[in-house]
Amino acid sequence: MGTLGAAAALSIGIADTALACSISDFSAAAVCDAGSNGVIRVTDKDASGTPATVKLYLQLSMPGGERLIDTKTIEHPTAQGVSVDFVPWTWAPGQTFRVHIKASDKVDDDIQPMTVIPDETCAPSTPSSSAPATSPAHPSSPSSATPTTTPSPAQSSSAAAAPGASSAPTPAGGSSHLAETGAGNGTTVIAATAAALVVTGGGMVIALRRRAAHRS
Repeated sequence: MGTLGAAAALSIGIADTALACSISDFSAAAVCDAGSNGVIRVTDKDASGTPATVKLYLQLSMPGGERLIDTKTIEHPTAQGVSVDFVPWTWAPGQTFRVHIKASDKVDDDIQPMTVIPDETCAPSTPSSSAPATSPAHPSSPSSATPTTTPSPAQSSSAAAAPGASSAPTPAGGSSHLAETGAGNGTTVIAATAAALVVTGGGMVIALRRRAAHRS
């Protein structure tokens, strides 16, 4: 029983020590927020949930000189971390800030090392930097309201050739006339032969009738 009691007490002591608030639970950094503004962000990862008061001081050029910028309170810190942002009056590379933490009677100390603004400062974004370079055409503009089509070379050549074919005179008895009507030299010969056969046949019929009349 004594051994079990000692082990339980030791476990409780270790748990209390793990949950105890300390300066190591706090951190500070010079970052850019969602609006690209420079801020000093202080994060509290105290698992015990002890409320903490955070003070931000700007270090001045004179020896030992500093100025209080702002004071904020972290009411409910968690092991995952709860952050608060301080917006300094000025934001320039090399500026140094001291962050002091006061958490009940457990912590009364500064975050080490001090926070220094890096050389790359934050620049707020402007609408013109993301705006498109060209604007859409006005709806009432003729070029945008009426679509235009460019004829292809084949259409242009056929359109240009059609008026010439209808307006140019055609010779009266040439081969080009036969080609346009679908007839040729062979058609003429066939027509002449047919006419000769008709005439010959007619003559033979007349001769036969006369011979028959003479016999009778």
